[in-house]
Amino acid sequence: MLPSDNNNNKYDEFIRDNIKKGTTTCALTCKDGVVLAADTRASAGFFIADRHVMKIQKVDKHIGMTIAGGVADAQNLVDLLRYNANIYRLSNKEPIPVKSAARLTSNVLFNQRYYPYYVQLILAGYTANEGAQIYNIDLFGSMTTEKFISTGSGSPVAYGYLETEYKEDLGVNEAYKIAINAIAAAIRRNSGTGDDINAVIIDKDGYRDLSKEMKEAVGAVY
Repeated sequence: MLPSDNNNNKYDEFIRDNIKKGTTTCALTCKDGVVLAADTRASAGFFIADRHVMKIQKVDKHIGMTIAGGVADAQNLVDLLRYNANIYRLSNKEPIPVKSAARLTSNVLFNQRYYPYYVQLILAGYTANEGAQIYNIDLFGSMTTEKFISTGSGSPVAYGYLETEYKEDLGVNEAYKIAINAIAAAIRRNSGTGDDINAVIIDKDGYRDLSKEMKEAVGAVY
């Protein structure tokens, strides 16, 4: 049972103590698309709730999102974005711009800042006009963009690998190997990250999950 909404301090304390999620996600911009990767472990404190969670969600043919934090909150935001992306496509006969989708997510989270969604998101996409874009969006709607981003409890480890290996002229076929190895490094060093790795490429051919064979060929140790 949740504490009364009239006592915001107790509610926030309850959330912090009972929804402690561990994960690691990352995204990289490339000259021909974007790459996203994430582990598959869902945890609550020291308890492993699920070992096979898909933390990368398809928003549209050209946009994907990684999720860290509360599962229900993240799923609600993904559904909201899918709905608005479909409405935009039907109304304008073209896909929603990646930056517009990121700004919509930011606005929703900012408007909910008093009763926030407990999430940390990476929204990434690729179009011929906009190129590759990734946005880091926190639970209060703050939005930043970088060449590569990592979120979750294992992100400090993943950043160490990404800082070393990332180069400006990477293609998606090189970048997904770096992304997988970054998540593998986090699995080795972070107890909230683990079990397996999922990865996605978004380029001129659209959104596609990496096959088991492609992931195994990277040879990442975790």
